[in-house]
Amino acid sequence: MSTHVVVGLQWGDEGKGKITDVLAEKSDYVVRYQGGNNAGHTVYVGDDKFVLHLLPSGVLQCKGKCIIANGVVVNPEAFFAETEQLEAKGYSTDHVFISRRAHIIMPYHILLDEYREEFAGKDSQIGTTKRGIGPCYEDKVARVGIRAIDLLNPEVLAEKIKENLVVKNALFEKLFNKEPLKFEDIYEKYLAYGERLKERIMDSELEINHAIDEGKNVLFEGAQALMLDIDFGTYPFVTSSSPTTGGVCVGAGVPPTKLKNLIGVSKAYCTRVGNGPFPTELDNELGEQIRQVGHEFGASTGRPRRTGWLDLVALKHACMINGITHLVITKLDVMSNIDTVKVCTGYKTEDGKIIDYFTSSTTKLADYEAQYDELPGWKEDITNVKSFDELPQTAQDYIHYIEKYLGIEVYLVSVGPERSQNIIRTTLF
Repeated sequence: MSTHVVVGLQWGDEGKGKITDVLAEKSDYVVRYQGGNNAGHTVYVGDDKFVLHLLPSGVLQCKGKCIIANGVVVNPEAFFAETEQLEAKGYSTDHVFISRRAHIIMPYHILLDEYREEFAGKDSQIGTTKRGIGPCYEDKVARVGIRAIDLLNPEVLAEKIKENLVVKNALFEKLFNKEPLKFEDIYEKYLAYGERLKERIMDSELEINHAIDEGKNVLFEGAQALMLDIDFGTYPFVTSSSPTTGGVCVGAGVPPTKLKNLIGVSKAYCTRVGNGPFPTELDNELGEQIRQVGHEFGASTGRPRRTGWLDLVALKHACMINGITHLVITKLDVMSNIDTVKVCTGYKTEDGKIIDYFTSSTTKLADYEAQYDELPGWKEDITNVKSFDELPQTAQDYIHYIEKYLGIEVYLVSVGPERSQNIIRTTLF
């Protein structure tokens, strides 16, 4: 069997979409296993730029099936918008399917997201994209969620919407002082969505496991990243699902014994969108240089990303939790023209102690002072470099330093946004 899992190791936006797109060419299946349309995966094909929020990033290259698995929360409107965008540019989406167990984002989820942030006030906001992701996962755990299969059963759909509106409308009216939602408007719209989706809704876990058993190449794609994981990230400034390699097991219905190649993606520096601690943040001219050169603006929201030095302490934590076997470093080209490159190898606590491990306390992490090792930078433009040996020696040394600290080989170095701008050091399949 040949299975590959692509996950982010920082705070998202590491370039997972590009890596998934590249690996999808030789994959029989590409499976997205968690998150929703709060993710933004950018893929460049020639002069065309595709920003995929919900569809698997392998949709452009995969000749087999692309599956939105049960762990994903699906906004039908976002799904239709993305498929129509691709079809307008000549790409087929007939190979895209949705797990019947996937939960559906409803209008009240999006409003709850918006109203809560408004109610919390600026100082207490988490920084959600306000697309209903968290509230949908809440309903899933509370066992009142609406699943894709429910869209095909009018009686079940009606009953579930009515039950949900009793609670949601009470919140809207009595807590948030907002207008209630009408059952008829939601029911008719989502019944029509079910009619449009019925040929795409499938028993995904059954087919995925059969494909693996038959020796087919199955590629699993996560959204967000470990530092936004609901359990192991910078809680509460995290997403509402588990973007880990382990998330594949529950998000796609695949046992851990079938997961073989665990690929972690990290930028050559760090970025973060939204609120929360960021020990290596560069809130200065250099941070702005990295933002502009790296085009660090949210693919989903357009928000400027916070930028900073590579945090190897956090990265080691992410590799440990995910069990990473192959490492990808993206955007190495953005680091050109920086005289001295820093990497964080520890944190200084409030009492002056130096620690080299990641803490579960978000409050403490925000007060820690990053401790750095310094390495010489490079001036050369490396965007056209094709092999590792052609990189400036100081750029090679930077990669080797990362490998030594983590104890994991960097199998691919990305030096630009295009599919061809990769230095592949090890062939996976």
